[in-house]
Amino acid sequence: MSTEDLPLSGRRIALPESRELDLFADMLIKRGADVLRCPLVSIHDAPDPEPVRQWMQALIAQPFDQLILLTGEGLRRMVSLAEREGGSLRDDFVAALAPISKLTRGPKPGAALRKLGLKADRVAVAPTTEGVIDTLKGENLEGQRIGVQLYGSDPNVRLIEFLQGAGAEVSTVSPYIYADDVEDTQVVQLIDALLAAEVDAIAFTSATQVRRLFQIARRREEGEPQLLSALSRLTVAAVGPVVGDELVAYGVQVNLMPESSFFMKPLVRELVRELGNPASASTLED
Repeated sequence: MSTEDLPLSGRRIALPESRELDLFADMLIKRGADVLRCPLVSIHDAPDPEPVRQWMQALIAQPFDQLILLTGEGLRRMVSLAEREGGSLRDDFVAALAPISKLTRGPKPGAALRKLGLKADRVAVAPTTEGVIDTLKGENLEGQRIGVQLYGSDPNVRLIEFLQGAGAEVSTVSPYIYADDVEDTQVVQLIDALLAAEVDAIAFTSATQVRRLFQIARRREEGEPQLLSALSRLTVAAVGPVVGDELVAYGVQVNLMPESSFFMKPLVRELVRELGNPASASTLED
């Protein structure tokens, strides 16, 4: 098959992804797309590991009644911290996790648990904070000790207030933070490309990317209205409802999103379905 025959041939797609940028880009390039790479954020360990270590040790000493895992990244970061500490911390932590009732916000925390030989007891009815709350509504949480692994450094006031209002004792941990990964000038270049309609689509894979893009746009005169106007002329893709909700909150219409499996490969399939040549859109599905 020639390059011209590939489903995304002639399409240019902007990718604000950071952690798996090359993987995401390669999947699109394989399907004929040209990609504009601009990693907007990166993930780092919590700058002070001591509160994370203390939270893990408290869990080991007296396991929670329930544990809510909002991200797979957070669990991986805690395990990595335990491994760096040496001794028995990692094994003790994993062993203490096993009997705790574990609720995950979506599939990624479940995947992180499986790598430890564990599994989620429940998955939220939707991979959002509201989905977690809806899953717990109607349960008697009075007096329960509930651990919550947060999304970055977001305190998730909505979830914590719900749990405390239901009578639970809540203990939170933030194993990682988001940090800017590129100079502002590079983000400005991405915004300029969007304004100039130099891309056909932009594919967001985290809510943090959305916030970072608008943060920089607001520093320019009429920057946010111009960005909103530019995005309205493009195909805007979201990897899942958390990202989609963030875009909608900024006034952006989401044109496509996987229906149930919120990962990059299903997102690529949706991009092919939306932008691809109909004669070749069924090719390269793997």
